[in-house]
Amino acid sequence: MAMTTKRRVLYRQGSGFWRMTAKWALVFGALYLLDGGLIRSWGDAVTWPMIGILLWAPFGIGVVWYPKKDQQLALTTRELRVRRKRLSMEKVNLLHVARLWLDGYSTADDRPVSEWPRADRVLWVPLSDGRAFGVEIRDPAAFAKVFGAFAVGACGGPDIVRARASAETYPDPRPMRARSAGGDGSWTDVLDIFD
Repeated sequence: MAMTTKRRVLYRQGSGFWRMTAKWALVFGALYLLDGGLIRSWGDAVTWPMIGILLWAPFGIGVVWYPKKDQQLALTTRELRVRRKRLSMEKVNLLHVARLWLDGYSTADDRPVSEWPRADRVLWVPLSDGRAFGVEIRDPAAFAKVFGAFAVGACGGPDIVRARASAETYPDPRPMRARSAGGDGSWTDVLDIFD
């Protein structure tokens, strides 16, 4: 399998801390402008920024950001980094990824990638030993597109992938313990605007 030696970042996902903070400031800033400009005086409306500052730590950081702080990852041509863990591409079953991507799917998901919404979900990365581990992605379709295209290229192209997939046999990836991708609609979902 041809693997490039140059380390090039293909996909990067941050923890979302600054995005959450910016949206938090935007919402309470808009309330300040609306209240001060249309409803009450500017002096009375200053309570909104104060409320935002007081609630930012317990709710913005504690409720909105902290449960998703471990979503930081980077996909390079040599490894997949999830938080501080590094997974070499030598251990990933790129043939399985490439075959699924050419079929319009990715990581053993029954829905076509084109139908995936932009929302938190766990994608399974298949390993060569038959296992697979879940990675939480905010834009799963974008990650699958980059990962799938890289896998096809690393395996030699579409024709070689199809030929190898029909000739080689390997166990279907067996998911390891899954990490939650957002749950079943708890009360904290109302704060998704800040994510």
